[in-house]
Order: sequence, then C-alpha cells, then structure tokens
Amino acid sequence: MKIVLIGEGGHSKVIKDMIDRADGYELIGYLDDKYDRTIVKGHLFFAPLSIVSDLLEQFKDIKFIVAIGNNHIRKKVVEELNIPDSYYVSVIHPSSIISPSIKIGVGTVVMPSTVINADAKIGRHSIINTASVIEHDSEIGDFVHISPHATLTGAVKVDEGTHVGAGSTLIPNVNIGEWSVIGAGATVINNIQSHSLAVGTPAKMKKIGIGDV
Repeated sequence: MKIVLIGEGGHSKVIKDMIDRADGYELIGYLDDKYDRTIVKGHLFFAPLSIVSDLLEQFKDIKFIVAIGNNHIRKKVVEELNIPDSYYVSVIHPSSIISPSIKIGVGTVVMPSTVINADAKIGRHSIINTASVIEHDSEIGDFVHISPHATLTGAVKVDEGTHVGAGSTLIPNVNIGEWSVIGAGATVINNIQSHSLAVGTPAKMKKIGIGDV
C-alpha cells in the first residue's frame, strides 16, 4: 500500500516512523502547500496539495493520511480535498495495546504505547497520541486530539474537534462538548460544554470563541 502524508511537519515525522515500521506500507511522498512545485529527495516526492487528482489517476492502491496536528486545519484540509473515505488509511503503532472490539475511523493515527480498551470507538482523522489511555466504552469523535499521557477512564465521550491536553485525566462518564480544550494536567470531573476551555484540578470551565480553539 502506497501512502502519501498530507502535511510535512513535526507530527508527520512520527507518522513516517510508524509507516516505516508497519508491514505492507510504503511512504512515497508528502503534500504540503509550502511547496510550489514537485521536487524529489531520495525516494520521496514533495509537492503541493493540488496534485492529489493526478496521484489518484496514477496509483490504484494509494492512500492518504492528513498528518497535521491542528484539529481545525486537519478538518479543513479533509473537506477541501473532498475525496472518498476509501482513500484514507489509519495507522496503529505496533507497541500499542488495542482491544479487538474497538472501532477506529479512517485517517486516525494511534501513536506508540497507547492503550485502547474494550468497545471504545474512535472517530475519523483523530490523533491518539503517545502513551494515552482510552478506557472501555469511551467514544472519541472526529478530528479529536488526545495528547500524550492523557487518561480517559470508562465511558468518557469526547465530541468532534476537541483537544485533550497532555497528562490530563477524565473521570468515568463525563462528556466533553465539541471543539473544546482540556488543559494539560487537568482533572475533569464534570461535563464540559462545547467551545470551552477547562483547566486545573478539578478543572474549571470557561467559554471561548470558536476561532480560539
């Protein structure tokens, strides 16, 4: 399977390492609009996003991952590309512990040493980052970022676009509304409304503008 990463930055470096370790995957290039033309370095190409249609015609088995850490930008790129979900692939690092009963949407990446337990559901184009824990029956929406060492205990629900900060803890059964931010190290013991920032232990909530998340 030939894979192209959309976005060339720090997040894409980790995904590249995951692809290099996975059987049956071959990274062939990057798409990023910081390039105004196609160039080749070694066995990889670097090109603007505008060549997506050419790649779809050239390769029958090509797949894409949007390797952009910002949730808003990741969603914007997916919407602007407007290609079928079948062209996206999910990648799971081999060191992760993944229950066979979970469901993971297309385009999602699961980083090293992650634990995802029974009957959890992970949406499309989300990031489950290094050493995070998603406990049983939790639901993660599309375009979410679960940061390193975050812990979501049983039956936590995180809606679209939310960023759960590094080292934070969400107690069982809490719901986090869409496009919110959970601060690093926060302990969430109550539901968090959409477009909110929650910080501290226990976490306190304040509303923020949509563009601030």
